[in-house]
Amino acid sequence: MHDIGTDRAAGASRPRRLYYYNAGFLRQRRVRRIIALAGYDLRLGKPGADDLIAVWGRSPYATRGEAVARATGAGLVRIEDAFLRSLFPGRAGEAPLGLMLDRQGGVHFDASAPSDIEDLLATHPLDDTALLDRARGAMARLQEAHLSKYFAFDPDLPPPDPGYVLVIDQTRGDASVTHGQADANTFREMLYYAQSDNPGARVLIKTHPETEQGFRTGYFGPDDIGERVALVTDPLSPWELFEGAVAVYTVSSQMGFEAMFAGHRPVVFGQPFYAGWGLSDDRNPHPLPRRGRGLTRAQLFAAAMILHPLWYDPCTDRLCDLEQAIAIAEAQAREWREDRHGWAGEGIRLWKRRPFQRFFGRHRPMTFRAKPGDGRRRMVWGSAQDDGGAVRVEDGFLRSRGLGAALIPPLSLVCDDLGIYYDPTRESRLERLIAERAQLRPDQEDRARRLIARLLSDRVNKYNLGGAAPVLPVGHRILVPGQVEDDASIRLGAGGIRTNLALLQAARAANPAAVILYKPHPDVEAGLRDGAIDAGGLADMVLEHTDPLALLDEVNEVWTMTSLLGFEALLRGVPVTVTGAPLYAGWGLTRDRGEIPARRTARPALEGLVHAALIDYPRYLDPVSGLPCPVETAIERLASGEIPQPGPANRALSKLQGLFAGLAPLWR
Repeated sequence: MHDIGTDRAAGASRPRRLYYYNAGFLRQRRVRRIIALAGYDLRLGKPGADDLIAVWGRSPYATRGEAVARATGAGLVRIEDAFLRSLFPGRAGEAPLGLMLDRQGGVHFDASAPSDIEDLLATHPLDDTALLDRARGAMARLQEAHLSKYFAFDPDLPPPDPGYVLVIDQTRGDASVTHGQADANTFREMLYYAQSDNPGARVLIKTHPETEQGFRTGYFGPDDIGERVALVTDPLSPWELFEGAVAVYTVSSQMGFEAMFAGHRPVVFGQPFYAGWGLSDDRNPHPLPRRGRGLTRAQLFAAAMILHPLWYDPCTDRLCDLEQAIAIAEAQAREWREDRHGWAGEGIRLWKRRPFQRFFGRHRPMTFRAKPGDGRRRMVWGSAQDDGGAVRVEDGFLRSRGLGAALIPPLSLVCDDLGIYYDPTRESRLERLIAERAQLRPDQEDRARRLIARLLSDRVNKYNLGGAAPVLPVGHRILVPGQVEDDASIRLGAGGIRTNLALLQAARAANPAAVILYKPHPDVEAGLRDGAIDAGGLADMVLEHTDPLALLDEVNEVWTMTSLLGFEALLRGVPVTVTGAPLYAGWGLTRDRGEIPARRTARPALEGLVHAALIDYPRYLDPVSGLPCPVETAIERLASGEIPQPGPANRALSKLQGLFAGLAPLWR
């Protein structure tokens, strides 16, 4: 069996030579890179007996490498895509997120000979609690995010009425069919039994994504439609289809594998890798004695998705674990699902348009003026006036290294189709997400805890300006962060106390003996926004140009109107008193002195708030690779400072922005 760990270790000093005779390896840069990171030196030439030869699965070109292996005595490595591959099929030009390397010369879909994945399933203990917990968490994440091998489908498309039998088509002549002891007659037999086993039930045939996109034909078509039989050609989520199915029939499709994790016992007519382990109803007339072991769903998943594949992070150009690969796929899927119809941005300032194009224009370019009938969705910035129907966009909570008012592009943006997070006068999408995260799965709780720990250890926050805390007066220290007084979060969510001076007065009145520390807002200190005050007589110390994160390590509590610094304080276990209704107030985590919306009745733990606010709500764009990325990648970039910086003209442009802020036609 292929010991990936051994090859990686060996590759650290001397990569193992791996020869190839298929031009596909030359063309597919991502495939070559994954193989190199796994510790192999992919090259052309004549191998020796101690070398290895790479072939792609059972492709027609694999025979070249097989012949050279027989002639030279070199070992054979068969390479195939992993089971979470890409947004679109490879024939559309999409690179894979992972590969499976088989050192036995077998391949997972060929039941005629053993393979590495079969050996794992047959011989590995698969009894480690942590491993199986990871498997259960990953299964749930794939289902929640509607991810499959290819994931360019729309979870919002209405599924068929429930109660049907789901029959899964495949591409005609695919190696997983021909090497899985099946042919066209097998598909006819499957359709016959799907109807006879389930008298009176509707039968829905799900076409393959490559068939839907016109790359290859399937085994079923319009001629198979009948009174009880219909084709499903829309890009529906497999998980939605599993939900409404009373039974699932397959020959060897990966959807049969996924159906297991949706609670089905699929009826299988071929010999895919997942058949024969007690989790499927196997109808193939040639049982495999090598597969006599009974497995749980978590064990099957752990071997096939965690232990066997090589997963790749295209943002950081590293091998990664399955969880990171899922996070990358989630980001890619979200981008396509939200952006594929295009966006028309309204009220987007000139300097923001280029970053917005990078964020939202990959699948269809953005426009910045709505044109009726072009199919694009509308978006507006923040709390701008809108006649209804537009999605509101704002900076995310992990934004940049530098100020937005200084025209530093963001790494994260939030899109809200209900309201916007800083406007408590109406429900926002974030509020719904926070309420939904009042209960977390173990894997979600673990991810949120790791995220919090990373934020604290790397000292990452919204703007990441840096700096040390000065020597502070002794006593019960209360940090009062100043805000931009004309900011929308103050106008809409501050309540009765809506100026920095009024906040200081309230904090002093409630805490006459405390040490009050006033921290002006960075935008105000930079002269870019309004909110400067004379804090003398109320504050014991004014902390200008000081890193707020350094202060949180030195204070006993925080008083704020709506500042995001209150959220940062919660992450660090610092008690927070709020006089307004910021996103993090009203959930039982703060002392609330303002008017909190009555709808905030859920009581999430801090991890639930973090999951909603930093994982579910924002979108992140990696500034190095230019790809959509998960929050963990954004934190890594912010912590390392590996972020392209704007040119010196930005400062002058930011001043002009302030000078002409009232001239809307110039900047919109």
